[in-house]
Amino acid sequence: MKINGIKNLLIDFGGVLINLDRDRCIRNFKQLGFDKIDEMLSLSHHQGIFLQQEKGLIAPDEFRNGIREMIGKDVADEKIDAAWNSFLLDIPVSKLELLLKLREKYVVYLLSNTNKIHWDWSCKNVFPYRAFRAEDYFEKIYLSYEMKKAKPDRDIFEEVIEDAGILPEDTLFIDDSEANCLMAQSLGISTYTPAQGEDWSHLFK
Repeated sequence: MKINGIKNLLIDFGGVLINLDRDRCIRNFKQLGFDKIDEMLSLSHHQGIFLQQEKGLIAPDEFRNGIREMIGKDVADEKIDAAWNSFLLDIPVSKLELLLKLREKYVVYLLSNTNKIHWDWSCKNVFPYRAFRAEDYFEKIYLSYEMKKAKPDRDIFEEVIEDAGILPEDTLFIDDSEANCLMAQSLGISTYTPAQGEDWSHLFK
């Protein structure tokens, strides 16, 4: 992986910064009575109502109501949110420190397929470190639910390139999905696909 000439970093959130536990999330949804959860969730690309909220097509209340309809019983918002947020684990402090260090040399952006429930929880629980908050680690944060589009669709990358005013050939995209990386490559962006839980700081040594 060559990073000579790279000026900009586009970094994914789930699986690259924050550790994930799909199995725990599935167990917790099944305890609520949601038996079809397996087919709707993957580590990188969700389906159905989960994809709808990721693209910002439905609000959190609509998501929760949809979950209740599929379960077939009344479940409190807090229990739905707790099951959903159990997908998320932690961001190692070493990665938060790495982001701060990378900002000294590169223009660092976050590009994430996520939803408001996950993002609000993450801003409160995993990004705070010393006096830093989520916005302190990045030049700008691009979130699928706010942009109304999601990776690996071409238009989300095109919007980031235009809005940030960056050149693809000067940019490295770090994402744990091969499909997302292939789309970025088609636009001239260099990519790296880390394994789940990988310490990818070796790229910058």
